[in-house]
Amino acid sequence: MTGLCEGGNEPPSSLKSIVEQPNEYSHAPDWRRVQVAVCMNLMKAVASASAETPAQIMQRCLGRENLRCDGRTRLDYRPMEIETDVVSHASGSARLRLANTDILVGVKTEIDTPYPERPREGKMEFFVDCSANATPAFEGRGGEELGTEISNSLATAYQSPEAFDLTSLCILHGQQCWKLYVDILILECGGNLFDAVSLAVKAALHNTRVPKVKAASMDGGSVDLHLSDDPFDCYRLDVSAAPCLVTLCKIGDHCVVDPTAEEETCSNASVVVAVTENSLVTSVFKTGVGSFHPQTLLETLKVGQAIGLDVNKVLKDALLKEEEQGDKRQCYGFLK
Repeated sequence: MTGLCEGGNEPPSSLKSIVEQPNEYSHAPDWRRVQVAVCMNLMKAVASASAETPAQIMQRCLGRENLRCDGRTRLDYRPMEIETDVVSHASGSARLRLANTDILVGVKTEIDTPYPERPREGKMEFFVDCSANATPAFEGRGGEELGTEISNSLATAYQSPEAFDLTSLCILHGQQCWKLYVDILILECGGNLFDAVSLAVKAALHNTRVPKVKAASMDGGSVDLHLSDDPFDCYRLDVSAAPCLVTLCKIGDHCVVDPTAEEETCSNASVVVAVTENSLVTSVFKTGVGSFHPQTLLETLKVGQAIGLDVNKVLKDALLKEEEQGDKRQCYGFLK
């Protein structure tokens, strides 16, 4: 299991706050423990001295001290851990933990017929299942609407040919292609689902192996495909341009990245930006009932684009580092 960044002895900037051990500030540098203590004391003092709502207290802390309830600044991410190849029967898989958010992604390959209007492209579909154990809000059919929203956002982010090349999934022009089923399971919800899911999806696609077709022949009107008998005779998908989603949650007059579940309840609007490692924005959408001033929206998009570049770079480095370990990589699966 690989942490997406190592904790250091210097104050973090953007993603530099990502460390190996999530939610354990006892192992953090002295400046981090002091920052957490200052933030907690500040919020307690404000709460005891006034009748303000939690949202107003949070806005005050963000504005005056640029501190959040867990000691992060507005542009800091929480600790992340990622591990690929955790589902043996899938063509590719990954599990990502972002503090208390736990995501499992599996990719399955299947031979299908391409769309008539896109005969040279393969297919890819996203399915999101919100476990009822993830949060009480998902009990019954509570998570269906959120699952549909996440799957639609991923489909929109990946629909650009500059984000993911579907032509690499074509087997026989207009006849046969590979179809990728990307199944996403939300095991635990601790906030910032869009970002966590997009990171796990990109890691799972990076881990996906597609079988090679040795020969293809036409027998009348049907296609006869011959796949390689060697399970290791396959090719990898190019996900270098695949986007990552970055959520910027508006709390008062400020926007924060990687919001916790508590921060999301104190916000009435968020902007989600899909950014590739080449700084290409493939989609932008807003969630919540609130609104953004045009100038604030432009500034928010610039911040999201810059954060997206960092996210893509850190994820790429973590995946390459995991691959370099080879057979020496320690697999945790669901034991951690």
